[in-house]
Amino acid sequence: MQPFGLIGYALESTSREELAAQRDGLAARGVDDQHVHIDHGFSGTTRARPGLREALAACRGGDVLVVTKLDRLARSL
Repeated sequence: MQPFGLIGYALESTSREELAAQRDGLAARGVDDQHVHIDHGFSGTTRARPGLREALAACRGGDVLVVTKLDRLARSL
């Protein structure tokens, strides 16, 4: 059985500091930087986010999608 993979997603809606904190948080959770997908300049309510689409497409059975905060993934749950 292959171990699961960690796929990271970060959303930078306003500041570069926010993105750096998310990258640090993903790394602290074990996500390799090459597996982090990022969207720049989108809000959490924007549906068409290419970085999120890429992150979801990279996920395979058993993989885990990692975000630092749920509002980076979706504004309204």
